[in-house]
Amino acid sequence: MERIVIMIGVLFLSSCHQRNIRPDTLTSGIAQVAVDESFAPIVEAEINVFESLNTEATVIPVYTSEQNVYNLLMEDSIRLIIGTRLLTDQEQAILKERKQRIRSQKIAIDGIALITHKENTDTLLTINDIRNIMSGEIGSWKQINPTSPLDTLTIIFDTPNSSMVRYIQDSLCNKLPFGKNVKALSSDSSSVDITRVNSHGKVIEYVASHPNALGFVGLNWIANPVDTTNLSFIDNVNIVSVSNSTQATPYNSYKPYPYQLALELAHRESPLEFPTGGYPLVRDIYIIITDATGGLPSGFFNFIAGDRGQRIILKSGILPANRPIRLIHITED
Repeated sequence: MERIVIMIGVLFLSSCHQRNIRPDTLTSGIAQVAVDESFAPIVEAEINVFESLNTEATVIPVYTSEQNVYNLLMEDSIRLIIGTRLLTDQEQAILKERKQRIRSQKIAIDGIALITHKENTDTLLTINDIRNIMSGEIGSWKQINPTSPLDTLTIIFDTPNSSMVRYIQDSLCNKLPFGKNVKALSSDSSSVDITRVNSHGKVIEYVASHPNALGFVGLNWIANPVDTTNLSFIDNVNIVSVSNSTQATPYNSYKPYPYQLALELAHRESPLEFPTGGYPLVRDIYIIITDATGGLPSGFFNFIAGDRGQRIILKSGILPANRPIRLIHITED
């Protein structure tokens, strides 16, 4: 009888020990990641390569609006997210109170692309034009170009609480309300719907079939997937050139090529050395983790921030944050 009690005790301790051992490692197991749907093409490419290198690993992406991404992290439903902002002081305080370690890393610099119908020849806009369009002060293409055959201007976003909307409202419009001509193709919801990965694709489809539309999408959605030089875009819509000047001309307006994003960043850091700047609508992309080190979320975090993950980002048509970028001045002299 005494021997049986001892054996039961050993089995109990063993089972407790087993429950404390994580079933995943840096390269195996199952992990979920919540992703701002703006970056679905990039993350899909990252997952495909990561899983091909680590055949026992499964990374399940949840694509949703930026607001939902950060809500999932704060609810502790998911411990690895990809979005366009760092955590606020309040969010960090909540996570630290839960004794969760926070790690964050800038992984890329994105460009916000403006797209128009192929029949629309007005493909030069200033930052001021964009502000006035968003406020409703400009409601017609004829206000931009009196000779335009188009009239009412409709602005199309993916969802009301997307990172795209937040960027335009915070960075360009001083948090003022948008005009009545601003529309979102997908209704925002607190629930996560993985099918909404196509919302940016739907913006492109809408603009391609509506001549009066002006759409906002992430740069990786319009990059030409077969162009390894990253110097061309998809051809079913026009890509708008944007200028920081008071009047847009072909000489001071830029398309969101990766090197133009780099030029804009260089201008912001050294305006005397790079006086003209580049494509002005740029934003950072971050990966944030609250999971303990040693598990698959950490392995995926390290992969994206590492050399191979950064090369995938470069190939996707946006600018990697952790690879050296060399800008070369070419002058007639």
